[in-house]
Amino acid sequence: MIKNSENGTMDAIISLAKRRGFIFQGSEIYGGLAGTWDYGPLGVALKNNIKKIWWKRFVEDRDDMFGVDAAILMNQNVWKASGHVGGFADPLVECGKCKKRFRADQFGDKIAENKWQLPSECPSCGEKGDLWNLAKENIRQFNMMFETHVGATHDEASVSYLRPETAQGMFVNFKNILDSLHPKLPFGLGQIGKAFRNEIAPRDFLFRAREFEQMEIEYFVNPKDWESTFRDFTAEVHAFTKEVGLTPSKIHELEVPESDRAFYSKRTIDFEFDFPFGKKELYGLAYRTDYDLKQHSGFSKVDLSYYDEETKERFIPHCIEPSFGLDRTVLAVLTDAYTEDKMGDEVRTYLKLAPSVAPYKVAVFPLLRNKPELIKKAEEIFKMIKKEIPAITFDDNGNIGKRYRRQDEIGTPYCVTVDFETIEEGKGVTVRDRDSGKQERVAETDLISFLKGKI
Repeated sequence: MIKNSENGTMDAIISLAKRRGFIFQGSEIYGGLAGTWDYGPLGVALKNNIKKIWWKRFVEDRDDMFGVDAAILMNQNVWKASGHVGGFADPLVECGKCKKRFRADQFGDKIAENKWQLPSECPSCGEKGDLWNLAKENIRQFNMMFETHVGATHDEASVSYLRPETAQGMFVNFKNILDSLHPKLPFGLGQIGKAFRNEIAPRDFLFRAREFEQMEIEYFVNPKDWESTFRDFTAEVHAFTKEVGLTPSKIHELEVPESDRAFYSKRTIDFEFDFPFGKKELYGLAYRTDYDLKQHSGFSKVDLSYYDEETKERFIPHCIEPSFGLDRTVLAVLTDAYTEDKMGDEVRTYLKLAPSVAPYKVAVFPLLRNKPELIKKAEEIFKMIKKEIPAITFDDNGNIGKRYRRQDEIGTPYCVTVDFETIEEGKGVTVRDRDSGKQERVAETDLISFLKGKI
């Protein structure tokens, strides 16, 4: 029986991620820090592979896209103009007994202004009396931005924030791109970078964290063209999910109703994924209109309009924003790939990762670790493959069965074993397929082309 999205899978995935060097709890030796995660060597490789696929698809392979990398710290007026200082908040309720904090909007529906359908008792300590009832009557708005100060003084003028999104760095550079590269509409800016939100209740592993990475596009269009561009990006989002190996049937489009959209959005689609803990948002696609450029133009007193030389029109471009959470993508890829099956009489766990995102594409083994002639030949094979396929590992730790299981858990698609037939009879090497467990002999001279064809 194959299992990859049942209850309890999250604990198994978190355990595997730590055991195999993908992801660790942040500051773990000091008891951890909630909402922070450290990527180990294999996690970094997986994450970077996803980044490369995204950057190639949305930036390098297009003639209408430009890459940027804006600063994390920005002038505080950026966040005043964008509305984050005044309105980037979640409803907070704090139990008067145990002092545990919760987001009120996670309990149920909003029933009135700053009134939410809350449970009859504290979800943490079970308090039903006056202290919990008092907490329910005192819901307050909690701004999620991390505030800091720039420079030697700590006054109002030195206030800055760790950016809660990467989008604003692209909006404030709109004029710089126009002046330096002179692009014609439509065109877009793409960026991959860190963002920070002081979440009240970080949860579900990588899904909701306080420090995370985004892959975002701000695509500027003539307002009359927004609908066709929106449709094009909808298709591109689906194509990207397939490229990183996500199962198409687990991706769902949710048309966000007006009551739930950001106030500046005229249309938003959430791309939801079937996580083990439920169907949750993976990506978003929003039509932000001209809100951001208008706001920054008004606050900065800098003209952020665009002049169309063909039509002789001057106008503020409208913006389509596809937004991709990188950490959520890593989580989706891991949960989708996590598989338990039976091989022979043994139950095994493996990551059925697409070769495009797998940290290692190939592992090379000597059949036995105590035979110098096998090790020497395996090292030669390893060096030969590495010149053509850099994402490769050498493994001679433990018996061959344990090595196969280890590489299965890592998600390595192919294992190459050097045995006595390789060095004594020139019969090539054995190549094992991760998913089926099937092995076939491949001549040494054909090995590179065989592996490239598979990968």
